Formats: sequence, structure tokens, C-alpha cells
Amino acid sequence: MDPTMPHDAIIIGGSYAGLNAAMQLARARRRVLVIDDNRPRNRFAARAHGVMGRDGVPGSEIAAEARAQVSAYPTAAFRRGEVVNARKGRCGFEVDLADGARVTGRRLMLAYGVQDILPDLPGVKERWGRTVLHCPYCHGYEIGGGPIGVLGAGPMSVHQAVMVAEWGQVVLFLDGKLEPDADQSRMLARRGVTVEATPVAALEGEGPALDGARLADGRLVPLKAVFVGPRLRLNGDLAQALGCEIEDTPVGQMIRTDEMKQTTVPGVFAAGDAARVMSNVTLAAADGVMAGIALHRSLIEEDAA
Repeated sequence: MDPTMPHDAIIIGGSYAGLNAAMQLARARRRVLVIDDNRPRNRFAARAHGVMGRDGVPGSEIAAEARAQVSAYPTAAFRRGEVVNARKGRCGFEVDLADGARVTGRRLMLAYGVQDILPDLPGVKERWGRTVLHCPYCHGYEIGGGPIGVLGAGPMSVHQAVMVAEWGQVVLFLDGKLEPDADQSRMLARRGVTVEATPVAALEGEGPALDGARLADGRLVPLKAVFVGPRLRLNGDLAQALGCEIEDTPVGQMIRTDEMKQTTVPGVFAAGDAARVMSNVTLAAADGVMAGIALHRSLIEEDAA
């Protein structure tokens, strides 16, 4: 295969969505390049849970094994680096890297994920992914019951508290950011959620372990873990630079796609956390499969035209 020819697809982001898309394309004997900067969103968590066949395995191990499997296909290639620009070019799309390199591909897939914007509260950052959490399905079982906090961030925090009550005795800290209405208050009461109006001053304990939440009035509310609903920020503005439509969601901005993961720009696909509201390892992986298949079909249609 001529190395000077453009890739059939360039995938920006080599975590679960990007790797699964690359697998589909490599198995179709298409030339695919995965560019990744090795900063997966779940790098702060010790283990991934709720993953069929891989429950409790570190996320980095799952990704490393998948990367090795994709690398075994002769038409798949990987490149470590940061993408700084992408645009439509003569042969499809041109992608510039921070080291000055430029690569081209007929199709482009954005799987570069998001950042979690955490509350500006002492004790949160150092416990993120350990005792400060966002997904009860990923980590709730391991808490083992007992007192659990939910930090109020907005209307969605009521829903989070109602759900998290499945895994322990929940305290919802309003923190001046929400005020449950009558219906919400009744629902919280039915789920046994305690509502605390006094603002939280800090999370305390021998990090990453957690003793509890210190309130502004000096009280310490004992807790084993705290759930937060962080705002999400796309990892870069490549989608915007390409002209992809961005949509606002209750948790932050996402790249708009159709059911086949095609963005609003022809030839550009998006998958994973950057293109869906609900997120975990399995959902991101499934998203990547769909995007990879749809991207491959678009190549077939072009070749047959």
C-alpha cells in the first residue's frame, strides 16, 4: 500500500470510541490513522466498572489491550500527539499536529472527548474519580452503602440525588444553587434524601479518602463519597473550526450528530463523550462501532458513485 496516499480515515482521539471505530475500519481493510494525546477522561479512576467481561479492570488496561488488537491489523496506524487544526483539503481533510506534521484523510472522525469542570470547592479535585464521583452505575456499588453526598449544581442535581439514593443514604447539599419545588421535595422525601441548605465549605479527610463535608457553620456531615454533576467542555474547538454544529445540553456543549454519528459537515463523524450526553466505557465503545460502520459505508458510497 502506497504510504504517500491519504488515509481513508483519520480518527482524533484513541480511547474507547476511537479504538472501536478504528477496529471496524481496519477489519474492512481501510487505511485508518488514530491520533491520541493519551489523556483519557477516566484516567482519574482506578478501575472501570459495569463493563461486560471487563468489570473492575483499570480503564487504561482495557484501552491498552484494545490498542494492541487494532495495531495487529496492517492498515491501522497510531500516532501520539496533539492535533491543533483540521480543515477540508483537496484530498478530503488535512490535520495539523503540534509537532508540525500534517496528515490527510478522506474522512475525519472526532472522538477527542470532554473535560469535567469540577466545582471550585476545597477537597474536590484531589478526590476526583476516587471518592468524588459522577456516575453511580460506574462506582456506586463499590461505596458499599452508607452516607453519600450530592453537591447541588443545578436542577439536574435533584434527579441525581433521587437516583443515587439507590446506593446509600443521601444528603443533598443545595449549596445556594438550587431550590427544590414542592414536587421535587416530595420525591426526595420518598427516596429518603436529607436536604441540607447550609453551604459546604470543604471536603475533608485523608485524601483521596473522605471523612465528610465541612459546612459553613462548622458542622461536619460524615460521608463515604460525594457525587457531583460537573459541567462538560469539549477537548478543543476542532469541531467548531470545521463548521460542525454544536448543541447545548443540560451538562454542557456536545457535537451534534445524526443517529449514524454523522456531524452536520459531510465527511466528518463524531462519537464518544464529545457527541453524547450519557457516558461510560460501554456507551462510548458502542458509539465508536456505529461511527466506524457509518464512516465505512460513506466510503463505499463514494467509491461506487
